[in-house]
Amino acid sequence: MIELKGKPVAEKIYESLSQQIKNWSTRKWDAPHLAVILVGDDAASSVYVSHKQIACEKLGFKSSLIKLPTTTTARQLSEKINELNAALDVDAILLQLPLPAHLDAYEMTNLIAVHKDADGLTVGAMGELMAGKSIVNSCTPSGIIEILKHYQFSLAGQNALVIGRSQIVGLPLFHLLNKENATVTLAHSKTSDLSQLIQNFEFVFVAIGKKHFFRASEFKKNAVVVDVGIHRTENGLVGDVDSAGAESHLKALTPVPGGVGPMTIAMLMKNTFFLAEKNRKS
Repeated sequence: MIELKGKPVAEKIYESLSQQIKNWSTRKWDAPHLAVILVGDDAASSVYVSHKQIACEKLGFKSSLIKLPTTTTARQLSEKINELNAALDVDAILLQLPLPAHLDAYEMTNLIAVHKDADGLTVGAMGELMAGKSIVNSCTPSGIIEILKHYQFSLAGQNALVIGRSQIVGLPLFHLLNKENATVTLAHSKTSDLSQLIQNFEFVFVAIGKKHFFRASEFKKNAVVVDVGIHRTENGLVGDVDSAGAESHLKALTPVPGGVGPMTIAMLMKNTFFLAEKNRKS
């Protein structure tokens, strides 16, 4: 079985970005600038944001962290987002999710200007994706595509199943797989008999958000399984798929941790670079 590790793919992306950013000095362009908004004191979000800042520093990008208290109102957050939209020196904006319960993530995310949407989550960015005109795409789904390409798995003509229809992973992944000429089926929490359904697909992408919801042996023999789930347990991080027995049953599987995770930040850096380059040329 091939272990689809994300780190070597992410490092390859960082190396490419490092080479491309060197060319900027000859054009006298400022470094790409990512602004991250963190509302509240969610521990996991704070860790994720720190990793994003480290990645920016590693590449020589400028990174700004705007920390707002949990009591921040929708109006206050809206004003901050609009301020960053108007800032000429800010190329990309990321609103770290989840937000405190009193704030509407959909409403707040869609205040970000499309040309600064670092995670491709606004309605405008999703529309561009569906039309095949997107400059950047949602980080985790686009990272999954990069992993499969790195390990030389062609999706063209393959039957692929996406389990989960979130705007962050499932829906954009559906469209990206379609763009790669896969024949794609979308399943979700209301789909009946998932255990039977998964046995019919060569590629399965699991983003159901439930710990060890599937066993490796439940999938089709020699299937390629991408596990997007991540859950904290007393024994460490685990995914939506219980990997026991995967070695003798699956053709390939993303490990948790170490699979899709490293790619999310790498693609955020790539998106920031692309947005910055587009903004400089416009």
